[in-house]
Amino acid sequence: MTDNTLPANDKDAPLREDIRLLGRVLGDTVRDQQGEASFALIERIRQTSVRFRRDEDLEARRELEDLLDALAREQTIQVVRAFSYFSHLANIAEDQHHIRRSRAHLIAGSAPRAGSLACALERLRECLGDDTEAATGELLGKAAISPVLTAHPTEVQRKSILNCQTEIARLLDERDRITLTPAEHQANDEALRRAVLTLWQTRMLRPARLSVVDEVNNGLSYFQTTFLRELPRLYASLEDQLGGTELPAFMQVGSWIGGDRDGNPYVTAEVLDRAFALQAATALGFYLDELHALGAQLSLASGLVNASDALLALAETSADHSPHRSDEPYRRAIAGMYARLAASWNELLGGQPPRHAVAAAQPYSGPDEFAADLDTLHRSLVANGSQALARGRLRHLRRAARVFGFHLAPIDLRQNADVHERVVAELLACASPGSDYLALDEAARCELLLVELATPRLLASPHVRYSAETSGELAIFHAARRAHLRFGSAAIQNCIISKTAAASDLLELAVLLREGGLLRPQERALDVNIVPLFETIGDLRNAPAVMAKLFELPPYRALIAARGDLQEVMLGYSDSNKDGGFLTSGWELYKAEIELVTVFARHGVRLRLFHGRGGSVGRGGGPSYQAILAQPGGAVQGQIRLTEQGEVIAAKYGNPEVGRRNLEVLLAATLEASLGSGDAPAPDPAFIDTMQALSDSAFAAYRGLVYETPGFEDYFWQSTVISEIAELNIGSRPASRKKGTRIEDLRAIPWVFSWSQCRLMLPGWFGFGSAVQDWLARHPADGLAGLQRMHREWSFFATLLSNMDMVLAKSDLAIASRYAELVRDTTLRDTIFERIRKEWQATVDALLAITGQSELLDGNPLLKRSIRNRFPYLDPLNHVQVELLRRHREVHDDERIRLGIHISINGIAAGLRNSG
Repeated sequence: MTDNTLPANDKDAPLREDIRLLGRVLGDTVRDQQGEASFALIERIRQTSVRFRRDEDLEARRELEDLLDALAREQTIQVVRAFSYFSHLANIAEDQHHIRRSRAHLIAGSAPRAGSLACALERLRECLGDDTEAATGELLGKAAISPVLTAHPTEVQRKSILNCQTEIARLLDERDRITLTPAEHQANDEALRRAVLTLWQTRMLRPARLSVVDEVNNGLSYFQTTFLRELPRLYASLEDQLGGTELPAFMQVGSWIGGDRDGNPYVTAEVLDRAFALQAATALGFYLDELHALGAQLSLASGLVNASDALLALAETSADHSPHRSDEPYRRAIAGMYARLAASWNELLGGQPPRHAVAAAQPYSGPDEFAADLDTLHRSLVANGSQALARGRLRHLRRAARVFGFHLAPIDLRQNADVHERVVAELLACASPGSDYLALDEAARCELLLVELATPRLLASPHVRYSAETSGELAIFHAARRAHLRFGSAAIQNCIISKTAAASDLLELAVLLREGGLLRPQERALDVNIVPLFETIGDLRNAPAVMAKLFELPPYRALIAARGDLQEVMLGYSDSNKDGGFLTSGWELYKAEIELVTVFARHGVRLRLFHGRGGSVGRGGGPSYQAILAQPGGAVQGQIRLTEQGEVIAAKYGNPEVGRRNLEVLLAATLEASLGSGDAPAPDPAFIDTMQALSDSAFAAYRGLVYETPGFEDYFWQSTVISEIAELNIGSRPASRKKGTRIEDLRAIPWVFSWSQCRLMLPGWFGFGSAVQDWLARHPADGLAGLQRMHREWSFFATLLSNMDMVLAKSDLAIASRYAELVRDTTLRDTIFERIRKEWQATVDALLAITGQSELLDGNPLLKRSIRNRFPYLDPLNHVQVELLRRHREVHDDERIRLGIHISINGIAAGLRNSG
């Protein structure tokens, strides 16, 4: 029975049925594999946890703690595995329910939902009327929309686990969409039990740390399951809703995996070469498979259908001379195309594809030539009455060829500004002995770098032995040049500078690009975008001035002109949050965007913002739709890129239908923000003043706790799983930029991940309560009313509070207090935890007062339901994790205890769904 046949007040019944089904199958698996005693123990823990969480039974909490603390080591691991896998299964059931509800709305003919293309175009028609199609087409003609995959080390699911989950999701979907016969239902049940058994018997953790190439392969799996098929379908849907006009390739999926060197010594020139080889094999393999299937479909005979002269000519060039296909020009043409594509495989990758061509042929010069042959097939079909055939597999393959090319996805290069600075200094010192670039001030550095950029003469010499760092950086830029020559300029489009603080940071990269052949002064040619990444609070405040200074330098302005008068700027959400706290980070990002829009307009340069958002709110995460619509006026204009962090890629794109929905949301929000009414270009000045005052107070509160409280660093390392996370084999990148425990050196990702694990979520809310208290104390008469008006009328503030609402609802002070007990210094523990507890309560009280809610998440019933359903199964993992941490820190060399901790980290991350 499908969901749309149920009473309106029982829409969630199928979700509960799926969760019960999966829980029952998991329980049966545990009983069969581990014995009745293990199953009974796990069931008792489950029932006690449900009683505590749902009934607020304090006696149940004490019983739960006693049960879990008394577990033997092997019992603990079985409990952790069972509850971790239940979290994974609950996620699958929720995803399938979202798909079910979306289909129910479509079947019922409901009004288009926010975030859908249909809704976006409907809203645009209300604003633009008859000009909607023309305005949308014009915008998309110069648009660039791109989610960019990263491999930041909080993706805790192995690919083998994901494969099992994909099969379970498929089987649930089959039960939901198809009326099964009794025999089919039994077969589905057995397949579901096999899949859950395989999941239980599959190792949850990796025995060794991932290599970068492993991360590349993990990323490629999402192209195979989702992007290569679903992105062309999304294009087709938009084109159909805009009247059928073919659109340019304005939307593509990017990647940092294999090119992000910031703090990762394992990303080398050889790794970059390997990444592109793997990507090309994925793209070409997909095209070859699709051509093979297309050839089977287009069995059109010349005696029954006409073909264009161009199609016949294409068939004549084919090496397929089989008499069985002599009157099938489309099949012969496709066989010839297949042979040329196979030759391209051999030229780019060496060897032959798995399915060989009928004969040797000349390789394609590039993806454009391949796409042109596909266009020939298309035009011939349309011209001869077979448009229905042209709109099938061929349509999607034509789109894929133009979006993914032979390189599959552009890989961004990223490196820290300090590294570029040292490399340039060494090159200058070797070329001009006695010079000291590092001793120069900013003005002198810029002057020297501009002189260098005026000449094609290279600094690097093949006769000089450079440091390993300099040699490695030069090798990366040479590898990037090879990628351009091999796969085209679309393969690498952006070079990003982490920790950008001054104009010289961009000029240093320009010099290095010249060394690698990617900038040729005599031709005024720049082959990639130079992208500054402003990350800290101070850097965000300084970003507009840095860009203004660069635009006032004629040589740099000429480089931008060579790139079509477009400059990309990346904004760092994670590090700015760790630096200044949630409220101040969000506000400084917003202000920086407003000022950058003004600076760029004054200099006649188009702005593309690249949002370095994380999966969790503490790293700038939260719903993409609301976040894009909350951008200040002029900050989007069809140009937007944003990171898709490692820990949410599986949740957002592991299921093709869910992935399609997320891509559609990104596209719909960009259209609305660019062409719709959007946010007011200039919010009420009173809102600006209020927000600045709130930010100042929140900043003082956050910095006061994190950076100015003696002993806070010890509290953090002892009360969270940060040291254990650093050991977990979940990525190739170290947890800290430098050796040591300083919070300043810790990467923002494990910082947020650790607070999530102990259920405090501190980076997503701390400081807001103090800020509101300060504001109300200074404005006792109308302060609250003013904040409530801001919430009603300003989408930026409303989105900020909505994200905070979600984070606070996922926090749990009772559980967090158990982690605090791990701090050895009782005075330090009590002092800091009490500050955190008071701030949490003040923040909750402020949020509820401003929004008018009686409870957290009153405005988000779906998430509220999800938390209610899953947290009774998450709580035991936290309690067990605390006990395991205590044992581990007493006995460091117990491998089984370490294993239990790592599995609990996996399970809690799965239960929270956005972990870092």
